[in-house]
Amino acid sequence: MPAIHVLPDLLINQIAAGEVVERPAAALKELLENSLDAGASDITVQLEAGGTQLIRITDDGSGMARDDLPLALARHATSKIATLDDLERVASLGFRGEALASIAAVSSLTLASRRAEERHAWSVSVSGHDVSAITPAALVAGTSIEVRNLYYNTPARRKFLKSEATEYAHCDDVFKRVALSRCDTRFTLQHNGRARWQLKAQPLVERIAALLGEEFRSNAVALDEAVAGLRLYGCAARPTHSRATRDAQYVFVNGRFVRDKLLAHAIRQAYQDMLHHQRHPAFVLFLEIDPAQVDVNVHPTKSEVRFRDARAVHQFVFHALNKALSLAAGGEVQSGADFATAPRAQPQPAAWSHQGSMALGVAQPAGFYDTLFGAQAVKERHDAATEQHTPPLGFALAQLSGIYILSQNEHGLIIVDMHAAHERIMYEKLKQALDQREIPMQPLLVPAAFSAAPLDVATAEENPDLLRQIGFDIAPASPTSLVVRAIPAMLVHADAGELARDVLAEVREFGASRVLTERRNELLGTMACHAAVRANRKLSVMEMNALLREMEATDRSGQCNHGRPTWHQITIAELDKLFMRGK
Repeated sequence: MPAIHVLPDLLINQIAAGEVVERPAAALKELLENSLDAGASDITVQLEAGGTQLIRITDDGSGMARDDLPLALARHATSKIATLDDLERVASLGFRGEALASIAAVSSLTLASRRAEERHAWSVSVSGHDVSAITPAALVAGTSIEVRNLYYNTPARRKFLKSEATEYAHCDDVFKRVALSRCDTRFTLQHNGRARWQLKAQPLVERIAALLGEEFRSNAVALDEAVAGLRLYGCAARPTHSRATRDAQYVFVNGRFVRDKLLAHAIRQAYQDMLHHQRHPAFVLFLEIDPAQVDVNVHPTKSEVRFRDARAVHQFVFHALNKALSLAAGGEVQSGADFATAPRAQPQPAAWSHQGSMALGVAQPAGFYDTLFGAQAVKERHDAATEQHTPPLGFALAQLSGIYILSQNEHGLIIVDMHAAHERIMYEKLKQALDQREIPMQPLLVPAAFSAAPLDVATAEENPDLLRQIGFDIAPASPTSLVVRAIPAMLVHADAGELARDVLAEVREFGASRVLTERRNELLGTMACHAAVRANRKLSVMEMNALLREMEATDRSGQCNHGRPTWHQITIAELDKLFMRGK
C-alpha cells in the first residue's frame, strides 16, 4: 500500500472544483454572488460557447485593494466571516472562501479590481500552477473576472459537459435566478456577442414580468405576510395557471436561491386543495428570517438550508400562501376541516340522448375510439360481446357527469372512471410498443410550434434519437421555440405542444439514459395521461363498450397508473339493501 502523503494545493482545489463548479453555470453562480456581496448595482455577464470558452463578469461593486488580489484566489480566504459566530449568522451569499480558488484551478482566470479611492486597477492571472505578478490595469471602480477554457486541464471533467446550447441554457437559468433575487440591480447578459438580457433596476413585479412573462404576472397573486421575525413576500400563480413542470418555481431565503424540501412541502400543501396532482404551481417567493435561525453551511453549493425551528417556518409559509390563494379565489381562508365540510355545487342533470348516453360537451374529436381502435374493430367487439354471455365488466348503459361509465354485468352495476381506465390501457400499449424497440410515429399535417425555455430547446437538439425512439420528431425553430412534426401514432389526439413539453421536461431533468431505464414507466405514464379520454368527452354506447372490452384485455386495468381504482362493482344485493327491498 502506498505511503500516505499530503496532496498538492492544485489537486486539492481541482477536487473542490468537482463539488463547487460542476459546469459553467455553477461558476457563473459563484461569481455573480461575489458581485452582489460586493454591493454591485450594475453587473454585466459575457459568455462564449455556453460559458465553456469564456465567462466574464464586470461589476461596479466596492472592488479590492492590490494586496487582496492574491488572497482572493487563495483557498479558504474570505472577507465575509472571521469567527464561528459569523458562520452561525451568515448574511452574505458567499462565505466559504473556496469558489475563486476552485474555478482558477480548472481554468485560465484573470482578476482585475479597483477600489474607488485608488488611482488605477490591479490585475493578476492564474493558469494551473502559474500565478502572474500583480500588474496595473485599466478599469473603472469595481471588479472584472475573466474565466477562459473551463476544465482545460481536467479533460475527464470536460468530457461530461453537454452541448453549447445546453450549457448556455443552464447559465441562462442561473442568471434569471440571480436577477430575480435582486431587482434593485441592473443586469446584462451577452452570449457569443449577442445581448440576451438587459434588465434595468425595477420593482419586483416588473422584474418578475420581464423574466417570467406577462402571462405569469397577470395570473399571479401578490403576498406579503410577516409574523414573529418571519416575512414571506413575492408572487404566486393562481391554480388555474398551473404548469406541467417545475420550471417556474423560485424560492429565496434571505436573498439566496434554495431548493428546500421543507419549503417545497409547505408550498405544495398550500395548493393541494386547488391543484390537480399532476400539475405544478408557479411562484417567486422570498422568505426573510433571522440569519441565526437558518444554517446555510449545509452543502458546498449553498443551495440547501436547514432551519432551527423547521415546524414554525413550515406552518408560517403554508398559512401565508394559503391565505393569499384563498382570498384570490374570492373566498375566506378556510381550515382543513372547513374545506372538508364546505358545501359543493351539485351538477346539473343532463338530458338523455337518443343513443342512451349523456348529452355532454365534446372535448375531443368525434370518432375518438373509431380512430383509436378502428371503426370496424369497435363494431366487431360490440357485436361479438352481445352474442356471448355477459362479459366481466358488462355492457354500457350510460355516462354520468362526463366522467363515469355506468355498466351492467351479471352481479349488478359497474362504475368506471373512463379517464383512469383509458390511461391504463394507453400506458400498457405504449410499454408494449417500446418493448418492441420503437413507438410508431404519426407525422402531423400541421406541425405544432410553441415557445420553449432554452433548456427545452437544448434538450430537443441534443436528443433526437431518443425522441424518435419514443415516437417524436421535435426540432428547434428558434432559440426560444420548438416545432413538433410528429408524435406517437396512438397519441394522435393529444395536445402536441403540451405533450412535447412534458416529455422534454422528463428528459431534461433525468437524462436520456435514465429516462429509458429507471424513469421509463414514469415517462410512458406521462404520455398515456395526455392520450387518455378527458372528462366531458361524449362517448357512444359502442365506444363505451369498446373501452370496457379493452379494459378486460389489458393487464392491471383495475388500477390507473397512479394506483387509483379504475372501476367499482355495486352488487344487486347492495342495491337492494340500500333501498331496503325485501324488508
